[in-house]
Amino acid sequence: MISLKDILYKVTLDAVVGSTNILVRNIHFNSRNVAINDVFVAVKGSLTDGHQYIESAIQQGAIAVVCEEFPSVTKAGVTYVKVDDSSAALAIMASNFYGNPSDNLKLVGVTGTNGKTTIASLLYQLFKKAGYKVGLLSTVKIMVDNQEFSATHTTPDSLTINRYLKQMNDEGVEFCFMEVSSHGIHQNRTLGLTFEGGIFTNLSHDHLDYHDTFAEYRDVKKRFFDELPKTAFALTNGDDKNGSVMLQNTKAKQYTYALKSFADYKAQILENQFNGLLLKLNDNEVWVRLIGNFNAYNILAIFATAELLGLEKEETLRLISELESVSGRFQFLISDQKITAIVDYAHTPDALQNVLETINDIRTKNEDVITVVGCGGDRDKTKRPKMGHIASALSTKVIFTSDNPRTEVPEVIIEDIEKGVEPQNFKKTMSIVDRKQAIKTACQLANPNDIILIAGKGHETYQEVNGKRHDFDDFKIVQDFLKQLQK
Repeated sequence: MISLKDILYKVTLDAVVGSTNILVRNIHFNSRNVAINDVFVAVKGSLTDGHQYIESAIQQGAIAVVCEEFPSVTKAGVTYVKVDDSSAALAIMASNFYGNPSDNLKLVGVTGTNGKTTIASLLYQLFKKAGYKVGLLSTVKIMVDNQEFSATHTTPDSLTINRYLKQMNDEGVEFCFMEVSSHGIHQNRTLGLTFEGGIFTNLSHDHLDYHDTFAEYRDVKKRFFDELPKTAFALTNGDDKNGSVMLQNTKAKQYTYALKSFADYKAQILENQFNGLLLKLNDNEVWVRLIGNFNAYNILAIFATAELLGLEKEETLRLISELESVSGRFQFLISDQKITAIVDYAHTPDALQNVLETINDIRTKNEDVITVVGCGGDRDKTKRPKMGHIASALSTKVIFTSDNPRTEVPEVIIEDIEKGVEPQNFKKTMSIVDRKQAIKTACQLANPNDIILIAGKGHETYQEVNGKRHDFDDFKIVQDFLKQLQK
């Protein structure tokens, strides 16, 4: 049990009915989880308003309610706390409830459209190899040193974040690397956390189903850097036009990384092959097992971050050369028939273009590039024609298919994608709604030395159709089909 007064420390209170000198057992923002002596925080979400469930939470035993509007009737024996923003209050309360665990480790947030998972995951790998106890909060998984937990969101809710950070404290974790999504920033999930540093990767077309405009999407990302303390570092991609925007109001120490422009940390690609990259990082040559220009940026950000966190340069370079690619991020296999299959999470126009340009830079042009791609349902529709245009322009053959259609009709999503195909590229394309059949067809079309790119889902091991998730692993499916062709 903990005092409500202590949990509310640093929360701006508009009004209080009842006493804050009471002991509470737990905090919840989902009324269904509330039990006796809990505090319920009524949060206004995009789908539901927690204020509608205040009475239900009290009936289940809530002893205190934090809300933006007092209910018309208050109940004796229950403390009501009025705040301006419940989601912001929840984040600060969660941090207080778990003993402000971010204060006890070096927490680094990674934000941007593409590269968040790769950078956070590879930093986790690198610091583990360096002998430290490390945490990871990512789209792919959550790691508390060696313990793995499944991830449901890019940036979990603030209670979940702080619960895992507290576990990290208990396990003696020194560093934690965390993906920070625009949704997470906008919904105040990272408020109340103490960051050692922030990394900005890039900004391109995404999440305009959630954010009204690109400018709003950019400004939400910027807010993360605005809120960094002066003791932290802010590391941004100098080659992205939005990199300087992120630094405009930050109090943190500012650093840049780039391949093309002047920066504190510079990289040059000396060799780019399917088995890796030879890079020059601030005049130090290193061979890495990752592929493509976009991974050169990721590796450079990792190199810079490791130095800013105090690792020796020579050790960092050695460890970078040992890093292995992240699941579903340019993950590839070569079959006995010499067909290369690549699975990548590329689900934005910019990411798809990066992957296809990388493939085209490396190949000899004697091979076909067969791309299997779709777009998610109930998400930003404006990017669909752009994905169709890029896939058809940069591939030899394209199969448009389902991604996670969710509640949308897959054929309608594919029609939206096809609108971006220019007349000269029509003959390159076909549509197969069933994703498994689309992957099988790509394997059947491929000849020795051809390259199959399966884009959009990456690490995901499910497909969501009409609210239900079905087992679906792109990498395993293409691996099985290519083995069948060998028989």
